[in-house]
Order: sequence, then structure tokens, then C-alpha cells
Amino acid sequence: MDSIHDVGGMENFGPVRPERNEPVFHDAWEGTMLGLQRAILYLGLWNIDVFRHAQERIHPMEYLSWSYYERWAHTLIATALERGLFNEEEFLTGISQTGRLSKSLNPLTAKDIGKAFVRGNFEREGTEDPKFCVGDAVITKELHVSGHTRLPRYARDKIGTIIAVRGRHVFPDSVVSHGKEAPQWLYTVEFEGCEIWGEATDLTVSNLVDAFEPYLSRPEYE
Repeated sequence: MDSIHDVGGMENFGPVRPERNEPVFHDAWEGTMLGLQRAILYLGLWNIDVFRHAQERIHPMEYLSWSYYERWAHTLIATALERGLFNEEEFLTGISQTGRLSKSLNPLTAKDIGKAFVRGNFEREGTEDPKFCVGDAVITKELHVSGHTRLPRYARDKIGTIIAVRGRHVFPDSVVSHGKEAPQWLYTVEFEGCEIWGEATDLTVSNLVDAFEPYLSRPEYE
């Protein structure tokens, strides 16, 4: 969706100023929040795409004023309430009304901590052939959706070249909107810098974007 989280290419935000010797966590509670996020995702009630979309729905003023892990905290609470992990009274009191997790859930135990920090495999097998090949020219679609998408605004309606075919992967847009994986072919597309950022861009600059097949079509000039 088009919201404040997608700031790539926006103006008037000032330069990016990396923090010198930045610590992994600025406060102990941030580490706790990372652990909570991993433990809750491990339950299997929702995946990373749902978590990302919840952050996209944060009000712009709050999004810009909260820190990284503050956004995580509010996102986890909102999503847990929406998905029924706990209700508002349980959240406010810290007391479970049932006293136990559903048997269908997959609670994280101490012996499985390492598994919670392993990147999931979202590649899926299928019989459909990819629509595009390495070297093909493509144009990204001008998408404006109310749901989730992995195509950033700055890379929409832009012409690029396929430089890699990455296989069929879970389609985040479908996971969020319909709760279905609906695997799609994934490509790495290279764009010339001037195509993305304008004629004043350094000619040696290029941008790589991993784009799902539904985001792409063939340019009309072909």
C-alpha cells in the first residue's frame, strides 16, 4: 500500500546519517522486543508479510515519531489483538483468561530458539514456466493497492532488464489479502540509475529490485 513506510525517493527527509559505533540495541527492552517478535511469529498465526503490512498501516505521524522497535511493539500488539492471540482485557491486565495456548499453535521452547532466527524458505515448486528470461526488457506496473505489495513506489512504471530468475516464491500480496501463498515467479530486475532517479543521476549507478511476475509486463515498444 502507499503509506509513509515507503519513503524511497521521497524528498525533504534530509540526509541519512549513520550512527557511529551504533549498538545492536539502544536499550535492553529492544532485545526483549526482538525475542517476542520471533516467539510470536513461531506460533504460526501469521507470517512476516502480515507483520510488515501491519506496520504499513501505522498512522504517518506515529510512524515517523516512533523508533524502530517502538513500531515493532505497536505492530505486535495490534496484530495479536486482530488475530485473537489475546483480547484487550488480557493485554491490559497481563492475565490470560484461558490459561493455555491452543493446541494448534507451535510455542517456542528453549531448545528451539535457534530455529526462530533461521530465515524461512519461501520458495515453492510448481509446473508453470517463467514468463520472462534473463536479458528480457520489462516494465513495472503502476500499482496503487490498499493491501500489501513488495514493489516500492520509486520502482513503479519503470523499464529495466531481467538479470536473474529466482524461482517461484510465496506471493506476499496474496498472503495478506487472501491468506493464500499463491506462489509466483520472482526476478531480479536491473534499472539504470537515471530511469529511477532522473537524468542528473551518476551514469555508473544502477538499481536492483527483486520483483514478482505480477508486477511486470513487456514494454509496448517491443
